[in-house]
Amino acid sequence: MVTIRPANVNDLTTVEKLAREIWPHTYGEILSPEQLDYMLDLIYNNAVLRDQLQHQQHTFLMAELNGEPVAFAVFSTVAPGISKLHKIYVHQKTQGQGIGKLLIDHIVDQLRSQNMHTLRLNVNRHNKARFFYEKLGFKVVKEENIDIGRGYFMEDYVMERQIANVLM
Repeated sequence: MVTIRPANVNDLTTVEKLAREIWPHTYGEILSPEQLDYMLDLIYNNAVLRDQLQHQQHTFLMAELNGEPVAFAVFSTVAPGISKLHKIYVHQKTQGQGIGKLLIDHIVDQLRSQNMHTLRLNVNRHNKARFFYEKLGFKVVKEENIDIGRGYFMEDYVMERQIANVLM
């Protein structure tokens, strides 16, 4: 059984651990090992996660399968009516079981109740997750290259899904 619950500061170590297990599988063929390590250290260090949770009003969710953490998602409001899905990762051992869709549906339900109309996300242009998002109603709205330092760039699609008054 899958349960989704709000994550708190005590879960941040688990978020980092999951990211470090999932990212090599997800990005191993897309990013160099050096860029992968750099990005994990940059994005998933405990201080950054703690700041996002406690000061930047990011909502963290943890998905558990039979009590074991297997996925997480992070989102926040970025403009009136618009929320951004900053992170969503499902452990490779549980991919294909609908957990990612359950997380997205959970987020969309929360956002609808807050009168949000758009859910936005970035996805690496070479990541097959793009097709997962398209199946869930997201559309590519633009491309962007984000300089993250040390000569590395995130080469992303920006995708959006309209969520107001949309029946699933």
